[in-house]
Amino acid sequence: MSDTPLASVLFVCVHNAGRSQMAAGFLTHLAGDRIEVRSAGSVPGDRVNSSAVEAMKEVGVDISAAEPRILTTEAVQASDYVITMGCGDACPVFPGKQYLDWALEDPAGKGVEAVRPIRDQIRTRIEALIAEIDGRQAATP
Repeated sequence: MSDTPLASVLFVCVHNAGRSQMAAGFLTHLAGDRIEVRSAGSVPGDRVNSSAVEAMKEVGVDISAAEPRILTTEAVQASDYVITMGCGDACPVFPGKQYLDWALEDPAGKGVEAVRPIRDQIRTRIEALIAEIDGRQAATP
C-alpha cells in the first residue's frame, strides 16, 4: 500500500471549535493516515468547545489537544474534499473541489447532553464519507 493518502479532507465551520473538530477527530480515528485531515474556521474561537471534547472522549476519541485554526486559501487548495458546516456566506467556495455542506446544529453554548446527538450525526456522515473515498479508490484501476 502506498504512503500517499487516498484523499485530503478539510472540515470548515465558523469557529473551528465544535463540529469541524469532532468531524476531524472521527475521520482521523476511523481512517488513520489513509486520509489526510484538516479543519479550520472562518472566525476561529479561542479553544475547542469543552462539551465537544467531553462528548468525543465518551466514544474513545480524544480531541483535547486540538486548536482552532484560521481558514486559509492554501488549506482549501490542498484538499480534495471541503466539507462546510453551518458557515453560511462566511465560508468561501473555490472551484474544482468536492464540496459538501453538512447542515448540523451548532454545539456552541450547549452541554454535553445536547452535543451527543450532533456527535452521532457527524460519525454517521464520516463513516459514509470514508466509504465513498474507499469506493472511489477501489474503482480506480
